[in-house]
Amino acid sequence: MTKYDVAVIGSGPGGYVAAIRCAQLGLKTVIIEKYTNLGGTCLNVGCIPSKALLDSSHHYYEATKNFKKHGIEINSLAINFEQMIARKAEVVEQTSGGINYLMDKNKIEVIQGVASFKDNTHIQIKGKDTNEEIEATNTIIATGSKPANLPFIELDKKRIITSTEALSLKEIPKKLLVIGGGIIGLELGSVYQRLGSQVSVIEYMPSLIPGMDAMLAKELQKALKKQGIKFFTSHKVTAVEKNKNEITIKATDKKDKEVEFKGDYCLVAVGRKPYTEGLGLENVDVKVNDNGQIETNNQLQTNISNIYAIGDVVKGPMLAHKASEEGSMVAEIIANQKPHLNYNLIPGVVYTWPEVAAVGKTETQLKEEGVKYNVGSFAMRALGRSRASMDLDGQIKVIAHAETDEILGVHMIGARAADMIAEAVIAMEYRASSEDIARSSHAHPTYTEAFKEACLDVHKRAIHS
Repeated sequence: MTKYDVAVIGSGPGGYVAAIRCAQLGLKTVIIEKYTNLGGTCLNVGCIPSKALLDSSHHYYEATKNFKKHGIEINSLAINFEQMIARKAEVVEQTSGGINYLMDKNKIEVIQGVASFKDNTHIQIKGKDTNEEIEATNTIIATGSKPANLPFIELDKKRIITSTEALSLKEIPKKLLVIGGGIIGLELGSVYQRLGSQVSVIEYMPSLIPGMDAMLAKELQKALKKQGIKFFTSHKVTAVEKNKNEITIKATDKKDKEVEFKGDYCLVAVGRKPYTEGLGLENVDVKVNDNGQIETNNQLQTNISNIYAIGDVVKGPMLAHKASEEGSMVAEIIANQKPHLNYNLIPGVVYTWPEVAAVGKTETQLKEEGVKYNVGSFAMRALGRSRASMDLDGQIKVIAHAETDEILGVHMIGARAADMIAEAVIAMEYRASSEDIARSSHAHPTYTEAFKEACLDVHKRAIHS
C-alpha cells in the first residue's frame, strides 16, 4: 500500500492547485479524479467551455450588428455551429493537457477512479481498471458541485437541460427558456441570443444576479434587454412539461397570476449544489450541514483534524478562483505555514457583454452594518476608449468609508470589467483610499480611466462627467 503525505480528491481549480502547492512544499502528493480528464467542472463543463462559446458568439454578434458601422462590409455571414462546438472542445482539451503537464512537472501521481474513505487515513479507489487502497496522512476534499434542480422538474438532458448539456447542443434553439437569472443562466442565455435564439429568462427574485449590487442588476438587465433577451422577474416556476419537442413552463407572476412560456429548449440554471456522493463521509463522521456543505473551521479543516475541504463543497461563493485560493491556503497550512485569505476580497464576475464585476461590500450590506460611506460613480459612455470601441453601456461605482476614505466596495459593468476588477482587488488588499486611486496615473485612452474617475467622484471631483 502506497503512503502519501497528502491525497487530493478532485482535480478542479481547487484540487489541482492544492496538489501543486503541496508538491512545491515538498509533500508527497496524489490526486484522485473519477473522470478521464483533469480540471473538474470549471475546465470541462463550466468556466472554460462557456467562455469559449461566449467569445465565439460575441464575434458573430459584432459582425452582424456593429461591423458595418466600423466600415467592414460582409456580404455573406453564416454560423457553423458544429465548428463552434468543436473549437470549444479543442480549448478544453488543450487546457486539460496543460494540467496533465503540471502534474508531471511537479511529480504528482494521478489516479483515476472514485475515492471513498475507509477511515480517516485510508482511501479506497475504484475505477475502470483500478481497485486499490492508499494511505494518506492528510486529505483535501475538492469534489466541487453539480447543477441544482427544482424538485418537480424532470431533466431529460435533451430538451430540458442543465448548463452541462447547454455547452454541447447539436443545434441552436429557436426559443430558449432559461429558469434562473443568475450568472450561469445569463451567460448561456447570452450565447444563444447572439446566435439567433429567442431567449426568455424567468427569475424568482425581483432582480437579476441576486446578491450583487442593485445598480449592476439594473444596468445589466437594461443592456441585455437591448440585445433582445426577454426578462420575467418575480416569477415563480410551478411546472415544466415536455410534449415531443415543445417545452411549456408554467409560472405565477408577482400578482399571483398564472402565465405560460413555450420553447423548444429549457435551461434550468437555478444554481449548483455540493457534490459529495460516494465519498464515504459517513465512514469517518465528517460533518455536513443542511445545505450539503462540508463543515469546516477557518482553516478549512473538518471536524476530523487531518481531513480538509475546499471549493464548492464548503460555504462561500462557488467560484473557481475562490477554490484555488483555498487550495493554496490549505497546502500551506498542512506544511505548517501561516497563510491568510480575505473572503471579502474575492471578486465576482458575470461574463456577459457588457461584463459585470464586483468586489467588497454593496451599499445594502453597509447600510445593514451601519457603516457611513460616500459613493462615486462614472458612466462608461463618457470615456474616449468606450466611444472608440462602441462599448458605451455600463458604469463603475466606488464605495468609500465616510471618515477614512478606505475603499469598501467596487461594482462595475462595462467592457473588460472582468479584467479591470483586478485593480480594485489589489487596491483593497492594500487598503487604498479613493484618493490613492484618484491620484494614480491611468493610461489614456483606457477603460480603467473610469475607475479613476469614479474614485475622483467620491469627493465630487470627476473630470469628465
